[in-house]
Amino acid sequence: MGYFYEYPRRRRIFPIILLCIVSAAIGGLLALSLAPQVYGPGFINGGAQPGLPRQEEPLPPADLDYSPVVAIAERVGPTVVGVSNLRRGQSIFDRDLVESGSGSGVIISREGYIVTNYHVIEGAERIMVALADGRQLEAQITGSDPDTDLAVLKIEGGDLPAASLGESDVLKVGELVVAIGNPLGAEFARSVTAGVLSAKEREIVIQDREFTLLQTDAAINPGNSGGALVNSQGHVIGINSVKLVISGVEGMGFAIPISDAKPIINELIAKGYISRPSLGIWGIVIDEGLAWENRLPQGIFIRRVVQGGAADKAGLGQNDIITGINEAEVKTFEDLNNIIKDFKPGDSITVTIYRQGKTLKVPLTLGERGRE
Repeated sequence: MGYFYEYPRRRRIFPIILLCIVSAAIGGLLALSLAPQVYGPGFINGGAQPGLPRQEEPLPPADLDYSPVVAIAERVGPTVVGVSNLRRGQSIFDRDLVESGSGSGVIISREGYIVTNYHVIEGAERIMVALADGRQLEAQITGSDPDTDLAVLKIEGGDLPAASLGESDVLKVGELVVAIGNPLGAEFARSVTAGVLSAKEREIVIQDREFTLLQTDAAINPGNSGGALVNSQGHVIGINSVKLVISGVEGMGFAIPISDAKPIINELIAKGYISRPSLGIWGIVIDEGLAWENRLPQGIFIRRVVQGGAADKAGLGQNDIITGINEAEVKTFEDLNNIIKDFKPGDSITVTIYRQGKTLKVPLTLGERGRE
C-alpha cells in the first residue's frame, strides 16, 4: 500500500498565489492611472473630494493669540481725542457755556494740530479737547471748510502723540480697516471697531452737498465723527464722518478719504480757509411752486449781498433773482455751485438776473470765499 503525499498539491498552489499577487498589482496600478480621468485631478490629494483643485501652497496656520487690530489700537488710539462743542446755554444769567455736542479728532502733528469734522465744531463758542492721558485742553480753530466737512484745531500741549497719514488712493476693497473714536461721548472714549473697506468713491449727498467717501462696515456711531479710519499698517486712511441711518440697515459707515483731505488740511493750516470762488450772496431757492404762485422765474432769490463782495461790486442787490451763469441755467444752489467750481477767484463770468420784470446780463468778477 502506497502513501499519499501533499507536496505535489502545494507545488501547484504557489504559482496560483503568485499569479493573483501579480494580477492585483497590475489592477491597482491600472486603477490608479485611470482615477484622475474618472474622478478628476483632485481625487489623488490625500482623500480630497473629487473635482477640487490641489492646494499647492497651504495657508499658514492662524495665530489665535495675535490680531493686527491690537497693534493698530495701541499705535493710533493715543492720537484720537474727544472734541466738545460748547455754546451759550440757558441759565438764570444766560452766560454759562454748556456742551451742545461732541465728536472725535485725530492729532496729526506733535505741535498740536488736530483734524476733525466741520459739523463737530460748527457754531462753537469754545472747544475743549480730551486727550488719552486724561488732560483737558482748550482748542482754537485754525481753519474750517463746510464744503468738505473738515476742520483743523490747534492745542498747546507739549510733545504730543501724532498719527501717521496714509494714502487712500491705493486702498483695495475688502482690506481690513479699524475705526477709532468716541461714540456717544467721553464715556466710550477711543472705542475700537473693526471691519473691511466695503467700497470706494461712494457719492453721498448730505444737506445739499455732494461728498465722495469711503464705505466701511466697521461700526461708526454718533460721536465717532472726526475720528480715525485706519488700515492694517496703522496709517490713517480716512476721517470718519457719517453712517447711513435707515431702519433695518446696518454696517454702512462712511469716511472722508485721507488723500482728498490732506490738501484741504494743509491749506487750512497755511491760510485758515480754502480758496474758492464766490459770488458773495445769501439767498433762497425759488422752486417751481413758488415761481408759479408769485409769477416769477425759478432761480436763486438774493436776500442780501456781502458788502464789498463780488455781487456787490457788480451791482447785484437784494430781490434780484439769479437765473443763469454764462448761458447755463441756474435753478438751485447745486446748479450754481457746479458751475462756479470750475472757475478761480478773479475769473470773470456773466450772470443772468431777473429784476423788476426785466432780464439782465451782468458781468461779474468772482471773489474769494473766506475773505468776503
